[in-house]
Amino acid sequence: MKKPDYRTLKPFLDEKAELYNRMDFIESDPISIPHKFSKKEDIEIAGFLAATIAWGQRKTIINNANRMMEMMDFEPHHFVLNHQESDLIKLPDFKHRTFNKIDFCHFIRGLKHIYTNHGGLESVFGSHTTLKDSIHHFRQVFFEIDHPSRTGKHVSDPFKGSSSKRLCMYLRWMVRQDKKGVDFGIWRSIDPTILMCPLDVHTGNVGRKIGLLSRKQNDWKAVEELSHHLRTMNPKDPIVYDFALFGLGVFENF
Repeated sequence: MKKPDYRTLKPFLDEKAELYNRMDFIESDPISIPHKFSKKEDIEIAGFLAATIAWGQRKTIINNANRMMEMMDFEPHHFVLNHQESDLIKLPDFKHRTFNKIDFCHFIRGLKHIYTNHGGLESVFGSHTTLKDSIHHFRQVFFEIDHPSRTGKHVSDPFKGSSSKRLCMYLRWMVRQDKKGVDFGIWRSIDPTILMCPLDVHTGNVGRKIGLLSRKQNDWKAVEELSHHLRTMNPKDPIVYDFALFGLGVFENF
């Protein structure tokens, strides 16, 4: 693996991260959904659901995530904890690409299981020292209860090689702590230094163009390679560069 030119890349990526890590980024991004709330549990549940359907057109993602919040009366934590099966039956039909009402209903059941029996989302994700282990453990706990087989595909597992892009993004939202106002930083049980870069087509393409990624597949090994280089440039806050890579790919067609 060829070592990137960190001396050149770091100031360039610092500048781009500063450009895109700002409040006006929120409105056009799925992170706008948890920003509708102030209660910790509402933020983390809304964020998890929005991140779950974060593939496809961003406008459609935001519209459908808003619809999920509406279906829970814009009180996601209260709805998760207090819903009955009859409430789920009464929910209107829902579909975002391959994620449908069947999946949504199980996600509500799975979240109730986590808050009732495992201390909540932060407790489940925050029980390991690597993000790979945290995501894998979360998936095991989330599917402890009976669930439709089709729903399993909507929670990725890095142990099976998945890049787990949406969960890495969600964990960035919950864990990263700065004063920019985009990421929440409300989970203190996970060290921001162990976060992994959300890897999609845009960040992967930019990473390869600037020499931070040599692996051709967008899988977990690529996540590890890319995150290693980001951590070398900024050990305390490596995933701030997600803003730079994503912004370069989406807004600048880099």
